[in-house]
Amino acid sequence: MKHLHHLLAAFTLFLISIASQAQTDTVVTAGQSQWKKYLPRVHGVIRARFEASTVEEAYRFQVRNARLSLGGDVGSMVSYCMQADFCDRGKIKMLDAWVGITPLHNLNFRAGQFRVPFGVDAFLAPATYIFANRSYLVKYGANYRAVGLRVSYLMPRVPVTLEAGAFNPGTIDDHQPWSSSLTFASKATIRSHGFTASVGYLSHRPQSRRINYFDAAIGWKNSHWTLNAEYLYSHPVNMGSRGVAHAYLVQSDYAMPLRTKFFNRLSFQGRFDGRTDAPVFSADATAPQPQSTWSGRNRITLGSTISHIHTSDMQLHLRVNYEKMFHHSGIHPTADDGDKALLELVLSF
Repeated sequence: MKHLHHLLAAFTLFLISIASQAQTDTVVTAGQSQWKKYLPRVHGVIRARFEASTVEEAYRFQVRNARLSLGGDVGSMVSYCMQADFCDRGKIKMLDAWVGITPLHNLNFRAGQFRVPFGVDAFLAPATYIFANRSYLVKYGANYRAVGLRVSYLMPRVPVTLEAGAFNPGTIDDHQPWSSSLTFASKATIRSHGFTASVGYLSHRPQSRRINYFDAAIGWKNSHWTLNAEYLYSHPVNMGSRGVAHAYLVQSDYAMPLRTKFFNRLSFQGRFDGRTDAPVFSADATAPQPQSTWSGRNRITLGSTISHIHTSDMQLHLRVNYEKMFHHSGIHPTADDGDKALLELVLSF
């Protein structure tokens, strides 16, 4: 942890020095402008929120994310990204550190630590969320960052992107352990005229038993509407139907222009998501049977967001959400898994 803090401190100083240089270097020659496009690009997001439980008399303030990323290009073939979250609910996390090589226009290789190519909702970044909390499909499903290698290919005559990769099965906190198995992921995505559809397969052994996942998603977007649906099937090997779990979401967002002195967009959101009962396995490889069962539940989330959109990168959102839970087993909910109201302020740059 000591080394992690040193790394993140150095990373922060590097970001500050790059930003300062970009601000002071306002006069460039024609020759200098050629290499300026290779300067690192800095992006970030801060999400501060207030939550109130309606099943208990409980409240809390939270910094959900204070994330910074640095990325760019080295020449015409090499790209890179480093991303850290300096306050993920009070914890520091190194998220991404990868190098990409594009030997051909439609072929890319990436090596390092990053999100595995699987799923759609999981690939939304905090700056692009339309709800304060992630869906159950992402939070309790296949939402993995890992260390490994990925190849991506954009087909030349149809708008289809193919991705596949192999990764360490362990957590991103420790790259040292050896393993007798790997995580494998693949994904195919088609995009055309506002429509997006994808299918994916993931085989992962994070604990004592390998689990196979299948994901399918479809979405549509125009100037006002964003509609998405996604389904996730998970099956621990050699357990028959006992370990099968399903997760799902259907969500919509409607945005309209707003004429005020500061805010210029108003939007309304709705989501239905859930997950069935699912086994929880021990980290002990000698205990392959489920340790417990995650209790299935459904949720309805309603929300509204008022925004100041300065540019595509510089945005401010004030978001209000209300979440209504429906537990399958009839358990008594707590503040963490019960009904709640949220007020969130999001700045992305």
